[in-house]
Parts: sequence; C-alpha cells; structure tokens
Amino acid sequence: MKPTEEDKGHLTRRGFLGAVGRGASLLAVGGVGGAMVLRPAGGETVWQIDPFKCIQCRQCQTECVLEPSAVKCVHDFSMCGYCKFCFGFFRTDPIALDEGAENQACPTGAIIRHFVEEPYYEYSIDTDLCIGCGQCVKGCEQFGNRALYLQVLHDRCLNCSECAIAAACPADAFVRLSADRPYFIKHKGPDQFTDAYQLG
Repeated sequence: MKPTEEDKGHLTRRGFLGAVGRGASLLAVGGVGGAMVLRPAGGETVWQIDPFKCIQCRQCQTECVLEPSAVKCVHDFSMCGYCKFCFGFFRTDPIALDEGAENQACPTGAIIRHFVEEPYYEYSIDTDLCIGCGQCVKGCEQFGNRALYLQVLHDRCLNCSECAIAAACPADAFVRLSADRPYFIKHKGPDQFTDAYQLG
C-alpha cells in the first residue's frame, strides 16, 4: 500500500528522532569519535578565488572577517620571468630599482626580492605580512606575466558558510572547491587546482 502524505511526514519525524537518539548515544559512548561518525562523508567544500575572474578590487583585504585577511598573494614560480623590474614588486613609477619602501608596490613590504644572477631576481611572499590587497597582483596582471595571484589560505580561513568577501566580490570570483584540492594552479589553466599553495 502506498504511504499517504501524512504517513510520509510521520516516517520523516520518526527517522529524525531516531537519528537524534543515535547521535546522543554515539556522543555518550564515543565522545568526539562518535561525533566524527555523524560528519558527512566527503563532498566538503571550501571557499577559493578563481584567479581568472579576480579583478584585484581590494575587497579581499577589507571584507574578510579576519584581520589580516585569510586571502594572500601566491606566486606561481613556473610562470615567472624572474624580472629585474617586476611590476608586482615595484611601483609603476619607482624612484630607483632598489628595495626602498617608497619604490615598492606592496604597502606592507610582504614581497621579498632575492638576487639570483644578472639579470634575474626571485620574488617570494611573506604571508604573515600580506594583507590580501592585490596591489602586486594588479601590477603583475597589467605589465607582467601574471605569476602573482590571490588565494584563500586554508590554514587561516574559517570557511564561513556565508563568506563576507564572496558576498562583496563584484567579479563573482569566489567559488567553492573540494576540500581535498582547495587551491588553483594558475599556469595549468582555469580548471586546475591543487592541495598546496607552495606553487613551483
């Protein structure tokens, strides 16, 4: 006999109460271990920035619930030209090509410039100093080879269900990725991502 709508509702309520009872039993018996059994199996997602949509609007710096923001600049070294004059590091109108703060695009000095050999320099990001403003990314996008881009670092992000940056992003660049592979690899194209932000 086919169940009526009332029967379906009754079964749903019964199933719900049974699940609550089982959950309480698991917590009583197994503590945290029991709680882990109730977690959804797979399918978890995290927030991330699609670097192909990002317009470096500075919302990542100002809208994150954390201060400084969980959004940081990352460097895809495989794309980098190791330029002597890097527009991610230098302002577009520097007084000199040296590490003086007045010449740097980054307001916090989060990009570190290392001499390799003439005419090559390597640039690395101090994520503790980076505030996610995207100034370096903007310079690299406009005048460089786009090796610098913004990513949400998941050792810092709270993964809020209602991300304030995602809500404010004018380019809809915030997307959900699998928690197993939460970072984009820019040099491999828009559909590639990885589980590490130390890109090389």
